[in-house]
Amino acid sequence: MQFTSSLGLKDKVKAHIELLDPVTWISVFPCLACGVMGSGAMQPTFHDYLLLFLLFILYGPLGTGFSQSVNDYFDLELDRLNEPTRPIPSGRISEKEAIWNWVSVLLAAMTISIGIAYHIGGQRGLVFIICMTTGLILGYVYSAPPFKLKKNIFLSAPAVGISYGFITYLSANVLFSEIRPEVMWLAILNFFMAMSLIIMNDFKSQKGDAESGMKSLTVLIGPRYTFLTAFIIIDLAFAGFALLAWQWNFRFLMYMVVISLIINILVQVPIYRDPRTGASFMQGAVSDGFGNAIGKSEVHEHNAFLRFQVVNNILFLINQFVAAALIGIRYM
Repeated sequence: MQFTSSLGLKDKVKAHIELLDPVTWISVFPCLACGVMGSGAMQPTFHDYLLLFLLFILYGPLGTGFSQSVNDYFDLELDRLNEPTRPIPSGRISEKEAIWNWVSVLLAAMTISIGIAYHIGGQRGLVFIICMTTGLILGYVYSAPPFKLKKNIFLSAPAVGISYGFITYLSANVLFSEIRPEVMWLAILNFFMAMSLIIMNDFKSQKGDAESGMKSLTVLIGPRYTFLTAFIIIDLAFAGFALLAWQWNFRFLMYMVVISLIINILVQVPIYRDPRTGASFMQGAVSDGFGNAIGKSEVHEHNAFLRFQVVNNILFLINQFVAAALIGIRYM
Protein backbone atom coordinates (compact mmCIF):
# COMPACT_ATOMS: atom_id res chain seq x y z
CA MET A 1 0.00 0.00 0.00
CA GLN A 2 2.92 2.34 0.62
CA PHE A 3 4.13 1.64 -2.91
CA THR A 4 0.62 2.19 -4.29
CA SER A 5 0.19 5.56 -2.64
CA SER A 6 3.62 6.73 -3.82
CA LEU A 7 2.76 6.39 -7.50
CA GLY A 8 2.26 9.57 -9.49
CA LEU A 9 -0.88 10.23 -11.53
CA LYS A 10 0.75 9.18 -14.80
CA ASP A 11 1.98 5.88 -13.37
CA LYS A 12 -1.37 5.25 -11.69
CA VAL A 13 -3.24 5.75 -14.98
CA LYS A 14 -0.78 3.43 -16.74
CA ALA A 15 -1.35 0.79 -14.07
CA HIS A 16 -5.14 1.03 -14.50
CA ILE A 17 -4.79 0.67 -18.27
CA GLU A 18 -2.46 -2.29 -17.78
CA LEU A 19 -5.10 -3.88 -15.57
CA LEU A 20 -7.42 -3.80 -18.60
CA ASP A 21 -4.69 -5.68 -20.52
CA PRO A 22 -4.67 -3.80 -23.88
CA VAL A 23 -2.95 -6.66 -25.72
CA THR A 24 -6.09 -8.78 -25.31
CA TRP A 25 -8.29 -6.16 -26.95
CA ILE A 26 -6.79 -7.02 -30.32
CA SER A 27 -8.27 -10.52 -30.23
CA VAL A 28 -11.85 -9.32 -30.78
CA PHE A 29 -11.11 -6.75 -33.49
CA PRO A 30 -10.87 -9.17 -36.47
CA CYS A 31 -14.22 -10.77 -35.57
CA LEU A 32 -15.85 -7.36 -35.28
CA ALA A 33 -14.39 -6.20 -38.60
CA CYS A 34 -15.44 -9.40 -40.38
CA GLY A 35 -18.94 -9.25 -38.90
CA VAL A 36 -19.35 -5.73 -40.28
CA MET A 37 -17.88 -6.67 -43.66
CA GLY A 38 -20.11 -9.71 -43.89
CA SER A 39 -23.24 -7.59 -43.40
CA GLY A 40 -22.52 -5.79 -46.66
CA ALA A 41 -24.58 -2.89 -45.33
CA MET A 42 -22.17 -0.38 -43.75
CA GLN A 43 -22.09 2.93 -45.60
CA PRO A 44 -19.16 5.42 -45.78
CA THR A 45 -20.97 7.98 -43.61
CA PHE A 46 -20.07 9.67 -40.34
CA HIS A 47 -23.00 7.89 -38.69
CA ASP A 48 -21.77 4.41 -39.64
CA TYR A 49 -18.14 5.17 -38.84
CA LEU A 50 -19.21 6.40 -35.41
CA LEU A 51 -21.16 3.20 -34.78
CA LEU A 52 -18.14 1.16 -35.86
CA PHE A 53 -15.86 3.14 -33.53
CA LEU A 54 -18.23 2.62 -30.59
CA LEU A 55 -18.44 -1.09 -31.40
CA PHE A 56 -14.65 -1.45 -31.20
CA ILE A 57 -14.50 0.54 -27.95
CA LEU A 58 -17.34 -1.51 -26.51
CA TYR A 59 -15.84 -4.92 -27.18
CA GLY A 60 -12.17 -3.92 -26.83
CA PRO A 61 -11.21 -1.59 -23.96
CA LEU A 62 -14.57 -1.95 -22.18
CA GLY A 63 -15.81 -5.50 -22.71
CA THR A 64 -12.51 -7.36 -22.93
CA GLY A 65 -10.91 -4.92 -20.50
CA PHE A 66 -13.66 -5.64 -17.97
CA SER A 67 -13.06 -9.39 -18.10
CA GLN A 68 -9.30 -8.93 -17.73
CA SER A 69 -9.69 -6.54 -14.79
CA VAL A 70 -12.10 -8.90 -13.01
CA ASN A 71 -9.73 -11.79 -13.68
CA ASP A 72 -6.80 -9.96 -12.09
CA TYR A 73 -8.86 -9.01 -9.05
CA PHE A 74 -10.09 -12.52 -8.28
CA ASP A 75 -6.81 -14.20 -9.25
CA LEU A 76 -4.60 -12.11 -7.00
CA GLU A 77 -3.14 -15.04 -5.08
CA LEU A 78 -2.55 -17.02 -8.27
CA ASP A 79 -0.88 -14.03 -9.95
CA ARG A 80 1.47 -13.65 -7.00
CA LEU A 81 2.92 -16.96 -8.21
CA ASN A 82 2.40 -16.85 -11.99
CA GLU A 83 2.55 -13.13 -12.86
CA PRO A 84 3.85 -11.12 -9.87
CA THR A 85 4.50 -8.03 -12.02
CA ARG A 86 0.79 -7.47 -12.75
CA PRO A 87 -0.66 -4.23 -11.27
CA ILE A 88 -2.33 -5.70 -8.17
CA PRO A 89 0.27 -8.24 -6.94
CA SER A 90 3.06 -5.74 -7.66
CA GLY A 91 1.33 -3.18 -5.40
CA ARG A 92 0.79 -0.53 -8.06
CA ILE A 93 -2.99 -0.82 -7.65
CA SER A 94 -4.84 -1.72 -4.46
CA GLU A 95 -7.67 -4.22 -4.39
CA LYS A 96 -10.18 -1.41 -3.77
CA GLU A 97 -8.85 0.51 -6.77
CA ALA A 98 -9.15 -2.64 -8.87
CA ILE A 99 -12.86 -2.87 -7.99
CA TRP A 100 -13.35 0.73 -9.08
CA ASN A 101 -11.55 -0.14 -12.31
CA TRP A 102 -13.83 -2.97 -13.43
CA VAL A 103 -17.02 -1.41 -12.09
CA SER A 104 -16.30 1.75 -14.09
CA VAL A 105 -15.73 -0.07 -17.39
CA LEU A 106 -18.79 -2.26 -16.71
CA LEU A 107 -21.04 0.79 -16.32
CA ALA A 108 -19.53 2.41 -19.42
CA ALA A 109 -20.04 -0.78 -21.45
CA MET A 110 -23.68 -1.16 -20.38
CA THR A 111 -24.43 2.50 -21.06
CA ILE A 112 -23.00 2.42 -24.58
CA SER A 113 -24.54 -0.96 -25.45
CA ILE A 114 -28.00 0.15 -24.28
CA GLY A 115 -27.65 3.35 -26.31
CA ILE A 116 -26.65 1.45 -29.46
CA ALA A 117 -29.41 -1.16 -28.98
CA TYR A 118 -32.01 1.60 -28.60
CA HIS A 119 -30.63 3.37 -31.69
CA ILE A 120 -30.78 0.20 -33.81
CA GLY A 121 -34.17 -0.83 -32.47
CA GLY A 122 -36.28 -3.90 -33.16
CA GLN A 123 -34.92 -7.45 -33.15
CA ARG A 124 -31.46 -6.26 -34.14
CA GLY A 125 -31.27 -4.03 -31.09
CA LEU A 126 -32.46 -6.88 -28.89
CA VAL A 127 -29.82 -9.24 -30.29
CA PHE A 128 -27.15 -6.58 -29.77
CA ILE A 129 -27.94 -5.99 -26.09
CA ILE A 130 -28.30 -9.74 -25.41
CA CYS A 131 -24.87 -10.37 -26.95
CA MET A 132 -23.18 -7.64 -24.94
CA THR A 133 -24.89 -8.62 -21.69
CA THR A 134 -23.95 -12.26 -22.25
CA GLY A 135 -20.33 -11.27 -22.81
CA LEU A 136 -20.18 -9.18 -19.64
CA ILE A 137 -21.83 -11.89 -17.52
CA LEU A 138 -19.45 -14.54 -18.84
CA GLY A 139 -16.53 -12.16 -18.33
CA TYR A 140 -17.47 -11.92 -14.66
CA VAL A 141 -18.38 -15.53 -13.81
CA TYR A 142 -15.31 -16.76 -15.71
CA SER A 143 -13.13 -15.51 -12.84
CA ALA A 144 -15.44 -14.73 -9.93
CA PRO A 145 -16.72 -17.18 -7.31
CA PRO A 146 -18.89 -19.11 -6.80
CA PHE A 147 -18.92 -20.21 -10.46
CA LYS A 148 -15.31 -19.33 -11.45
CA LEU A 149 -15.63 -21.06 -14.82
CA LYS A 150 -11.90 -20.91 -15.45
CA LYS A 151 -11.34 -23.58 -12.80
CA ASN A 152 -12.63 -26.20 -15.23
CA ILE A 153 -11.56 -26.25 -18.89
CA PHE A 154 -14.87 -27.87 -19.89
CA LEU A 155 -16.65 -24.68 -18.77
CA SER A 156 -13.99 -22.06 -19.43
CA ALA A 157 -13.22 -22.94 -23.06
CA PRO A 158 -16.87 -22.62 -24.26
CA ALA A 159 -17.22 -19.37 -22.29
CA VAL A 160 -14.19 -17.91 -24.07
CA GLY A 161 -15.45 -19.22 -27.40
CA ILE A 162 -18.80 -17.48 -26.94
CA SER A 163 -17.30 -14.22 -25.67
CA TYR A 164 -14.45 -13.80 -28.14
CA GLY A 165 -15.53 -15.75 -31.21
CA PHE A 166 -19.32 -15.85 -31.39
CA ILE A 167 -21.13 -12.81 -29.96
CA THR A 168 -18.55 -10.48 -31.50
CA TYR A 169 -19.55 -11.61 -34.99
CA LEU A 170 -23.28 -11.38 -34.28
CA SER A 171 -23.04 -7.94 -32.66
CA ALA A 172 -21.03 -6.53 -35.56
CA ASN A 173 -23.45 -8.01 -38.09
CA VAL A 174 -26.67 -6.75 -36.47
CA LEU A 175 -25.13 -3.30 -36.06
CA PHE A 176 -25.81 -2.72 -39.77
CA SER A 177 -28.12 -5.50 -41.03
CA GLU A 178 -30.10 -8.61 -40.26
CA ILE A 179 -27.93 -11.63 -39.42
CA ARG A 180 -26.48 -13.18 -42.56
CA PRO A 181 -26.51 -17.02 -42.44
CA GLU A 182 -22.92 -17.13 -43.71
CA VAL A 183 -21.81 -14.79 -40.94
CA MET A 184 -23.46 -17.08 -38.40
CA TRP A 185 -21.31 -19.94 -39.70
CA LEU A 186 -18.16 -17.80 -39.44
CA ALA A 187 -19.15 -17.03 -35.85
CA ILE A 188 -19.43 -20.76 -35.11
CA LEU A 189 -16.00 -21.42 -36.64
CA ASN A 190 -14.50 -18.66 -34.51
CA PHE A 191 -16.19 -20.12 -31.44
CA PHE A 192 -14.21 -23.34 -31.90
CA MET A 193 -11.01 -21.51 -32.82
CA ALA A 194 -11.18 -19.40 -29.65
CA MET A 195 -11.82 -22.58 -27.61
CA SER A 196 -8.74 -24.28 -28.98
CA LEU A 197 -6.49 -21.28 -28.40
CA ILE A 198 -7.55 -20.81 -24.78
CA ILE A 199 -6.88 -24.50 -24.15
CA MET A 200 -3.25 -24.02 -25.23
CA ASN A 201 -2.89 -20.62 -23.57
CA ASP A 202 -3.20 -22.38 -20.20
CA PHE A 203 0.36 -23.69 -20.63
CA LYS A 204 1.70 -20.43 -19.23
CA SER A 205 0.03 -21.02 -15.84
CA GLN A 206 0.36 -24.80 -15.66
CA LYS A 207 2.41 -24.75 -12.46
CA GLY A 208 0.09 -22.37 -10.64
CA ASP A 209 -3.02 -24.18 -11.90
CA ALA A 210 -1.75 -27.51 -10.60
CA GLU A 211 -0.92 -26.08 -7.17
CA SER A 212 -4.24 -24.22 -6.85
CA GLY A 213 -6.40 -27.11 -8.02
CA MET A 214 -7.57 -25.59 -11.31
CA LYS A 215 -8.55 -28.25 -13.84
CA SER A 216 -6.93 -26.95 -17.00
CA LEU A 217 -6.52 -29.52 -19.74
CA THR A 218 -2.74 -29.41 -19.51
CA VAL A 219 -3.00 -30.33 -15.83
CA LEU A 220 -5.46 -33.14 -16.52
CA ILE A 221 -3.86 -34.84 -19.54
CA GLY A 222 -0.42 -33.27 -19.99
CA PRO A 223 1.09 -31.02 -22.68
CA ARG A 224 1.25 -33.48 -25.60
CA TYR A 225 -2.39 -34.53 -25.44
CA THR A 226 -3.45 -30.95 -24.79
CA PHE A 227 -1.77 -29.95 -28.04
CA LEU A 228 -3.38 -32.91 -29.80
CA THR A 229 -6.87 -31.96 -28.55
CA ALA A 230 -6.47 -28.34 -29.61
CA PHE A 231 -5.00 -29.28 -32.99
CA ILE A 232 -7.93 -31.62 -33.74
CA ILE A 233 -10.42 -28.82 -33.00
CA ILE A 234 -8.46 -26.37 -35.17
CA ASP A 235 -8.11 -28.79 -38.08
CA LEU A 236 -11.81 -29.66 -37.98
CA ALA A 237 -12.61 -25.93 -38.01
CA PHE A 238 -10.45 -25.45 -41.11
CA ALA A 239 -12.00 -28.49 -42.77
CA GLY A 240 -15.49 -27.18 -42.00
CA PHE A 241 -14.45 -23.78 -43.33
CA ALA A 242 -13.35 -25.36 -46.63
CA LEU A 243 -16.65 -27.24 -46.92
CA LEU A 244 -18.64 -24.06 -46.28
CA ALA A 245 -16.60 -22.15 -48.87
CA TRP A 246 -17.40 -24.87 -51.40
CA GLN A 247 -21.12 -24.75 -50.52
CA TRP A 248 -21.11 -20.94 -50.87
CA ASN A 249 -19.49 -21.36 -54.30
CA PHE A 250 -16.35 -19.52 -53.15
CA ARG A 251 -14.02 -21.98 -54.88
CA PHE A 252 -10.86 -19.85 -54.66
CA LEU A 253 -11.45 -19.40 -50.92
CA MET A 254 -11.91 -23.16 -50.55
CA TYR A 255 -8.46 -23.75 -52.10
CA MET A 256 -6.98 -21.12 -49.78
CA VAL A 257 -8.45 -22.81 -46.70
CA VAL A 258 -7.25 -26.27 -47.76
CA ILE A 259 -3.70 -24.97 -48.34
CA SER A 260 -3.84 -23.24 -44.94
CA LEU A 261 -4.90 -26.50 -43.30
CA ILE A 262 -1.94 -28.33 -44.85
CA ILE A 263 0.50 -25.64 -43.67
CA ASN A 264 -1.00 -25.80 -40.17
CA ILE A 265 -0.56 -29.56 -39.98
CA LEU A 266 3.08 -29.26 -41.06
CA VAL A 267 3.66 -26.96 -38.06
CA GLN A 268 1.54 -29.06 -35.69
CA VAL A 269 3.41 -32.34 -36.23
CA PRO A 270 6.80 -31.26 -34.76
CA ILE A 271 5.05 -29.54 -31.83
CA TYR A 272 3.07 -32.67 -31.02
CA ARG A 273 6.24 -34.76 -31.23
CA ASP A 274 8.12 -32.38 -28.93
CA PRO A 275 5.84 -30.00 -26.98
CA ARG A 276 8.84 -28.13 -25.59
CA THR A 277 10.98 -27.35 -28.65
CA GLY A 278 8.83 -28.29 -31.66
CA ALA A 279 8.69 -25.85 -34.59
CA SER A 280 11.66 -23.94 -33.14
CA PHE A 281 12.31 -22.46 -36.60
CA MET A 282 9.40 -20.10 -35.82
CA GLN A 283 10.93 -18.76 -32.60
CA GLY A 284 12.40 -15.72 -34.33
CA ALA A 285 8.89 -14.62 -35.31
CA VAL A 286 7.89 -14.70 -31.63
CA SER A 287 11.04 -13.21 -30.13
CA ASP A 288 11.74 -10.52 -32.74
CA GLY A 289 8.49 -10.20 -34.65
CA PHE A 290 5.06 -10.75 -33.15
CA GLY A 291 6.16 -11.09 -29.53
CA ASN A 292 4.71 -7.76 -28.43
CA ALA A 293 1.32 -8.64 -29.93
CA ILE A 294 0.94 -12.29 -28.91
CA GLY A 295 3.10 -12.22 -25.78
CA LYS A 296 6.28 -13.91 -24.65
CA SER A 297 6.83 -16.73 -22.21
CA GLU A 298 9.48 -18.59 -20.26
CA VAL A 299 7.37 -21.78 -20.25
CA HIS A 300 8.61 -24.05 -23.05
CA GLU A 301 5.19 -25.48 -23.96
CA HIS A 302 3.63 -22.03 -23.99
CA ASN A 303 6.44 -20.81 -26.22
CA ALA A 304 5.64 -23.66 -28.62
CA PHE A 305 2.00 -22.54 -28.60
CA LEU A 306 3.06 -18.97 -29.42
CA ARG A 307 5.12 -20.24 -32.35
CA PHE A 308 2.12 -22.14 -33.66
CA GLN A 309 -0.16 -19.17 -33.01
CA VAL A 310 1.86 -16.96 -35.37
CA VAL A 311 1.18 -19.33 -38.27
CA ASN A 312 -2.37 -20.36 -37.36
CA ASN A 313 -3.70 -16.90 -36.58
CA ILE A 314 -2.31 -15.32 -39.74
CA LEU A 315 -3.76 -18.08 -41.92
CA PHE A 316 -7.16 -18.02 -40.22
CA LEU A 317 -7.33 -14.22 -40.28
CA ILE A 318 -6.57 -14.05 -43.99
CA ASN A 319 -9.18 -16.67 -44.81
CA GLN A 320 -11.93 -15.17 -42.67
CA PHE A 321 -11.31 -11.67 -44.03
CA VAL A 322 -11.57 -12.99 -47.59
CA ALA A 323 -14.73 -14.88 -46.65
CA ALA A 324 -16.29 -11.82 -44.98
CA ALA A 325 -15.49 -9.67 -48.02
CA LEU A 326 -17.04 -12.16 -50.42
CA ILE A 327 -20.14 -12.52 -48.22
CA GLY A 328 -20.48 -8.75 -47.94
CA ILE A 329 -20.23 -8.32 -51.72
CA ARG A 330 -22.99 -10.89 -52.14
CA TYR A 331 -25.35 -8.80 -49.97
CA MET A 332 -24.45 -5.35 -51.27
